[in-house]
Amino acid sequence: MFYISAFFEARREEYYERLLAVSRDHDWVGWSRFFLEGVRSQAEDNLAKVIQIQDLYQSLKLSIPESTRSQYAVRALEWIFSKPVFSSSDFIRGSGIPGATARRLLTALKEQNVVTQLIPGSGRRATVLVFRDLLWATEGRTVV
Repeated sequence: MFYISAFFEARREEYYERLLAVSRDHDWVGWSRFFLEGVRSQAEDNLAKVIQIQDLYQSLKLSIPESTRSQYAVRALEWIFSKPVFSSSDFIRGSGIPGATARRLLTALKEQNVVTQLIPGSGRRATVLVFRDLLWATEGRTVV
């Protein structure tokens, strides 16, 4: 994910001035410097997000197996990292973890606030869960 528009939006006035300077004064050097500063800034932001996501993964990779005492803990963690918004039935069906164990792991992950309920299950509709810390990290929010 590389969203250079965020840099431009944050510096809207300078962005328009640099564009105008290109057409008015042929100032390609000024525009190029501004654009490359945006690339650098966004790359640094992305690097910070990647580090936060890796730290989150490493932390949970140690704590979840210890707290759940399940041989499937890391598999569950990898699955929720690949799909941070999911239904309980998708997890049970798609994680490759035996059904009863998958349900127990989901309960443990909810109790530890690793995942939270987004939409409660009702009747035949499965509960929808969210791995909020991962979503926050991808948005650049601080993960506690």
